[in-house]
Amino acid sequence: MHKTLPVFTAMLACLVLLSAGCATQPTTVDSTFLTVAGEDDGFKPVFNGKDLEGWTPKIRYEDAGEDKDNTFRVKDGMIQVRYDKYGGKFGNRFGHLYLDTPYSHYILRLEYRFVGEQLPDGPGWAFMNSGVMFHGQDPNDMTRDQDFPNSIEVQLLGQSEDNPRERSTGNICTPGTHHVRDGKLIRAHCQNSSSKTFRGDQWVKLELEVHGDGKIIHRINGEDVYVYEQPQLDDGTKLSKGTISLQSESHPCDFRNIEIKVLKE
Repeated sequence: MHKTLPVFTAMLACLVLLSAGCATQPTTVDSTFLTVAGEDDGFKPVFNGKDLEGWTPKIRYEDAGEDKDNTFRVKDGMIQVRYDKYGGKFGNRFGHLYLDTPYSHYILRLEYRFVGEQLPDGPGWAFMNSGVMFHGQDPNDMTRDQDFPNSIEVQLLGQSEDNPRERSTGNICTPGTHHVRDGKLIRAHCQNSSSKTFRGDQWVKLELEVHGDGKIIHRINGEDVYVYEQPQLDDGTKLSKGTISLQSESHPCDFRNIEIKVLKE
C-alpha cells in the first residue's frame, strides 16, 4: 500500500486540476451554444432595420412605389407608420407596405405596438387598428383608388389604458376573400380571435403560420388564437400564395423584428 499511495495522490491532484479548469469553461461554451441555436431556427429577417429595401408602398390615390408624405419610414430599427405630413387629415388614404417577395408556406413573426393619436377624421373602427395582409394581390395590380388589396388580414387591435372594454387582437378580416373554419365557409368580413386585450403602447408578438391554401394559425404572444383553412377569393378561387403587407389605417404604429421561416410544402 505504501508503494501505491503516491500514484493515488497524483491522480487525485489531476482530478482537482481538471475540475478547476472545467469550472472556468461553462460560460463560454453555453454562450456559443445559444448563439448557434439562435442562428439555426430557420427564421431570416425580411426587414434590415435601416431602410425599406425589399419593400414597396402603395397608398390609396397614389401609384405603387409612391409615398409622397412618408407614411412608412424607418427609425431606431423599426418600421414606423406616421401621419405628421398629412396636414391633419387622413382622407381615407389607406396604405400598405408590401414585401417584394410573395410567399406560400411559411411562418411570419414580428412585434407591433400602437403609439400617439389617431388622425381626427380616421374611421372610428380604425382606432388603434392595423394589420398584416397575406395571400394578397400584387400592389401593381391595384387601382389608384383601391383601399385594400384582395387578401386575408390578421387584424391587429389595441385598446386605450382607460377603456375597460375588451378588444381582441389577431382577428381575421377578409377584403375580397372568405375562409373555412370548423368545416364551414365563413363569409362575414371579420371574426374575433380568442386573444386577451392589450392596452396602451406595449409591444405585442404576432406569429402567422401559413400552409398554402391549407391550415393557417394566428398566434399572439405564443398562443394560438385563431385557426382556419382554405383561404379563397369571393368567387371560390383558392389562395395558395401571395404578397405580405403591413397596414396604414390612420393610427400611428410601429413594427420591428420582422422575420420569416420558409416551410416545406
